[in-house]
Amino acid sequence: MSGRYTGRTDIPLTANGEAQVANSASVVVGPGKVIDPTKIAHLFISPRTRAQRTYEILFDDAAQQQLRGKGETTEDIREWEYGAYEGLLTAQIRSARKERGLDQERPWNIWTDGCEDGELPIEVSTRLDRIIAQIKEMQGPYMHGEKGVDVILIAHGHILRAFAKRWIGFPLAQALPMMLEPGAVGVLSYEHHKVDEPALLLGVNLASDE
Repeated sequence: MSGRYTGRTDIPLTANGEAQVANSASVVVGPGKVIDPTKIAHLFISPRTRAQRTYEILFDDAAQQQLRGKGETTEDIREWEYGAYEGLLTAQIRSARKERGLDQERPWNIWTDGCEDGELPIEVSTRLDRIIAQIKEMQGPYMHGEKGVDVILIAHGHILRAFAKRWIGFPLAQALPMMLEPGAVGVLSYEHHKVDEPALLLGVNLASDE
């Protein structure tokens, strides 16, 4: 990981990145596992090449046949638009802003300040909230497991952390320190089987149901 802000730049997965995804798939994807293709109702996939490739590695040919017609490539789950900060490191952004007389009281923070010539937090929230509304519409009628309606997001580090905040109703500016490893899988759910009580699922049982 270079630490550079890479949004619109359509870089491919590295060989190491592909290996990380493949390793994750071997553990969490399959019948009775955390990601069971037979229980997936919909997938939202970023249009970036690296996300599209992640989908191809996660799901083998048989799984992709099962998922035919369920995958949606959408700009709503693309990475944060970094604008003038594309390709830069956090330290470079903060230094450049300070040289221009900005951020005298506190350092620049993407969650609060957004990106010049890119997206503001409210713009990111708006597009993520559209996806959340769709997910709740799909899952709301089946809160007690009457039907498999899992939804998969295949996207990028910043936008997935932003999604987690919006899932539980947090404004993006609200502090919620999170880490997301490359190729990792996170799970969001609901408390008390209620669609209006979204929650972060902190512990996932990786054992197969088979």
